Amino acid sequence: MAVTAKTKAKQKSARAATKAQAAPKTRGQDAIALLEADHRQVEDYFEAYEGLTDPAAKKALADKICLALKVHTQIEEEFFYPPAREATGDGDLIDEAIVEHMGAKTLIAQIEAGAPDQPLYDAKVKVLGEQVRHHVEEEESELFPEVRASDLDLVALGAKLSARKAELMAQLAPPSAP
Repeated sequence: MAVTAKTKAKQKSARAATKAQAAPKTRGQDAIALLEADHRQVEDYFEAYEGLTDPAAKKALADKICLALKVHTQIEEEFFYPPAREATGDGDLIDEAIVEHMGAKTLIAQIEAGAPDQPLYDAKVKVLGEQVRHHVEEEESELFPEVRASDLDLVALGAKLSARKAELMAQLAPPSAP
């Protein structure tokens, strides 16, 4: 079948449209969008945990929650909070977030060391969820708007967060079963 000039033009136009659609993806996810996606994921995990009764399923999901939160808190503390503090000048809000992380890390360690059949295990997961929801609300309603209003390069910061997150997930995730 012969390719006409009209067909070539249509193909070129289709490739250009496809490339244009892909362009925003190559730009990268901004830091706040990445952190908010993490928030939604862990909220979904906590919601799913509430409906579980099987101890093995509870332990598996609690371990996922703990891993997600350990990685999230570390990337925030290493790469997001320092430039956010500098860009916004809001040290009090960052300090509160760091203290909230410390409380979460304490519960995470207890959950990881425990088992669903032990006393207070479910309560610890529930309280961790409540603390995380409170933390997320403060970040998303107070800190993130301040950071968005600053001149911080959120796309470049998002690339750093994404790279470090991938590195930590590979480092901290349990080995896959063969």
